[in-house]
Amino acid sequence: MSTRADTVDHLLDILGPLPLTARKMFGEYALYLDGKVVALVCDDTLFIKPTQGALALLPDAERALAYPGSKDHIVGSEVLDDPDLCARVLRIVAHETPAPKLKTRKAK
Repeated sequence: MSTRADTVDHLLDILGPLPLTARKMFGEYALYLDGKVVALVCDDTLFIKPTQGALALLPDAERALAYPGSKDHIVGSEVLDDPDLCARVLRIVAHETPAPKLKTRKAK
C-alpha cells in the first residue's frame, strides 16, 4: 500500500514551522530538513530516523520497520500528538545526520 498525498500534506501542515519538504519515492515519501532525510512516510505512517538525540528524547517510543528490509525507525504516531516535540526531534535528527555526499560525474 502506498502513502496518500493528503497524508503528507497533513504532516507538513502540522509541522508548518519547520522548512520540511517531501519527495515521493516508490509510492512512499521521504521528508527532508536542511537537505537531509529526517523521516519517511510509509503506508500513511511517519517513521523518524533513529539518531542518538532522537532516541534520547523518545526513549520509550515504538520502533518498527518503515518498509521490508529497512532498519528500525521511531514510529511517529504518538509524537505527532505534540507537534513542538516532533519538530524538536526532527531538528535534532537533521543536526545529527551527515550532509549527503556529492555525486561525481563519470568520465566519458
